[in-house]
Amino acid sequence: MKLGVNIDHIATIRQARYAGMLDSVNAEPDPVAAAALCERAGCHGITAHLRADRRHIQDRDITRLRASLLTKLNLEMGNTKEILDFALHIVPDEVCLVPENRAEVTTEGGLDCVGQRDALAPTIKRLQSAGIRVSLFIEPSPDQIEMARELGAEIIELHTGAFANATGTEQKEELTRLRSAADFAHGLKLQVNAGHGINYTNIALIRTVPHLTELNIGHSIVSHAAFSGLGEAVRGMLAAMND
Repeated sequence: MKLGVNIDHIATIRQARYAGMLDSVNAEPDPVAAAALCERAGCHGITAHLRADRRHIQDRDITRLRASLLTKLNLEMGNTKEILDFALHIVPDEVCLVPENRAEVTTEGGLDCVGQRDALAPTIKRLQSAGIRVSLFIEPSPDQIEMARELGAEIIELHTGAFANATGTEQKEELTRLRSAADFAHGLKLQVNAGHGINYTNIALIRTVPHLTELNIGHSIVSHAAFSGLGEAVRGMLAAMND
């Protein structure tokens, strides 16, 4: 499995002190410098979510990442005209379309591809016409997976939040859902990624989900880095992912 490191929360730390003062020589930590450390530690890509409210990652962070990354840039975004126009200007390697609610602390669930089919179709077409691979962040359910294929997405990212927040029998049931969804998506020739709430403990179970190509992990790595350093946190997650 490959690892995409989400650097949003590096920017969260910076914004806690320097929101509106990014030109300050003291504005730290720098998400772009963090991305370089993650790449040197062996990750396979960098993920960043440019939210409508710009609560962490800023436009210029994405611009600088696009110019400096040696691996790939996976831009997470909501389906809005402003962010779409920005993505088409920057041209990341991949775009992962996600639901976005300004009141949420973090993404709370998967994108409703079935209900938003008409809104998603032109966005996906425009991104793909620009040479950008499209991923849809969805719940592990057959109807959403089938619609992702119908919409022409190359990749799905299974939302692992319900699994990560569950315990005992409920967690086993969520793991079964993930396994079945991954099998179903693989049968439809979709690349299967996963993300949300994956950490150094539950990765042992996530590793048993078949056909996973890439995991996108952010909060747990940044949290671990506070004690061990970012490079060691990335290397530790890579080791745990691949046993």
